[in-house]
Amino acid sequence: MALNKKGSRHITVDGIEYRWRIRRKPTYMQGLCWTPLTYAVEAAGGSHPGTTLVVTSGQAHPGNWVGVETEPIRPAHVAASIREAREQGWEPIQVGSPFRLDRRSAGLIAQP
Repeated sequence: MALNKKGSRHITVDGIEYRWRIRRKPTYMQGLCWTPLTYAVEAAGGSHPGTTLVVTSGQAHPGNWVGVETEPIRPAHVAASIREAREQGWEPIQVGSPFRLDRRSAGLIAQP
């Protein structure tokens, strides 16, 4: 699974360049605040995509339909998620199924 380049942002963590993206519109479940915001990260270089990191945050999607206030996902949060996923075994340049990281209890992002 490769990220759409349009709307993605670049970040360099420990000398490796990544691309990350938050879905612009919430899913139905995110719109109703039944599930939290997720974002995807992948290695930016290379001729073919590797394993995508899917991070579950501890907050509502900013475009939710019920008016729950959210904090923005900052590059520092993304960098911390990348480092944690790498420690847990995520290999961004190897092909495979998406690697899931649950950050709901990380304490970096405010709960809705």
